[in-house]
Amino acid sequence: MTAEIRNDVIVATEHIKAPPEVVFPYFTDPALIVTWIGDRAELDPQPGGVFSLGMGETVARGAYITVEPPYRVVFSWGVPGDETLPPGGSTVEVVLTPDGDDTMVVLTHRGVPSTHLDTHRAGWEHQLGLLRGAAG
Repeated sequence: MTAEIRNDVIVATEHIKAPPEVVFPYFTDPALIVTWIGDRAELDPQPGGVFSLGMGETVARGAYITVEPPYRVVFSWGVPGDETLPPGGSTVEVVLTPDGDDTMVVLTHRGVPSTHLDTHRAGWEHQLGLLRGAAG
């Protein structure tokens, strides 16, 4: 798994031993998303639908922008009360590409303020590793 910052954009990749059809719901099903990131979720996976993920005392809020099962999902992301990264202030795109019977996950987080780049890069790297264990 790798996560790097390219021109103020975080790009994280992970190889998962499951097909995209198995991996995709881990980004849209509240019961599955909390197996790898967060501890509570309110998700309405349709364009304009709510994306809310609780991670301890931190909450990420936004909305689904694009939902194309089982290969692509895009949602906005931000934190209530954070002036530099407000709810919906950045965008996360997840592309799932078949790799034989497996899936290559490429997560691209755009619009992250410079003060958040390092923590979000490390966070996505760690969390996608947990996704590999949960979905694979």
